[in-house]
Amino acid sequence: MHRGKGSYALRFYLALVLFVILAPMVILLFWTFTSRWPWPHLYPATLSLRGIEELFAPHAKVLPVLLSSIGLSLAVAFLSAIVATMTARALVFYDFPGKRWIDLLGMAPILVPSSVFAMGIHVVLIRMSLADTMSGVILVHLIYTLPYTTNIMKDLTHSIGKQMEDQAYVLGVSPWKAFFHVSLPLISPGILASISMAYVVSFSQYFITLLIGGGKVRTFSTLMVPFIGKGDRTLGSAYGLVFILSTLIVFMVINQIIRLLPYQKKGVDSNWNSN
Repeated sequence: MHRGKGSYALRFYLALVLFVILAPMVILLFWTFTSRWPWPHLYPATLSLRGIEELFAPHAKVLPVLLSSIGLSLAVAFLSAIVATMTARALVFYDFPGKRWIDLLGMAPILVPSSVFAMGIHVVLIRMSLADTMSGVILVHLIYTLPYTTNIMKDLTHSIGKQMEDQAYVLGVSPWKAFFHVSLPLISPGILASISMAYVVSFSQYFITLLIGGGKVRTFSTLMVPFIGKGDRTLGSAYGLVFILSTLIVFMVINQIIRLLPYQKKGVDSNWNSN
């Protein structure tokens, strides 16, 4: 009886969560094809294809900007995950001078308002001749995403520990192979979460991209946010729908790539057992 009640409660909770997630997306889909939807009408008053026509209009250049934004955010996401993984291992497994300061400074982009951070780093990038460049935008996005990814990887690295790697060392495996075939499959869920978090943070950046890029580096958020800001719900919803769908597709591709890692571990384990 108790298990049945718990099962019903869990199903109700999952259904409620699913409704909370999907309901706004359904409304977003309706607004994409709606011209007028006055309150308190339950259904849209007039339908329109203006949002779709704007997305596919040649002058908008949405597809090239979208592909460029996906490439930029993927570069930031993978770089952030790599740096966060190495940083997490250094912070968890080793003691060195300034360790606490590095841990504290890693939270600076989160604690400092984005406008203050952007204006300060903009001055530095101007002196380094990286302002108004793709490299400068990637660097700033990387700095802004590292606190999120480092915290994810640090907690996971601490929970897994280094015992499995130490056992691989005893079997005569090199440190690189021990990490790649033992620890990497174990932390792959954290890497997936780090990449996903960094991608979303980078893909949704507007003010930082606009300031550092100087209008020369165009991303999908710089196209979308002005329509949302001026209250054009039709175009804002159309851009928002593309934002969500493209992000989901990227996440599915990343998930498939990361899921390949545990199979490498099985192959190495069989080689060790045969030896």
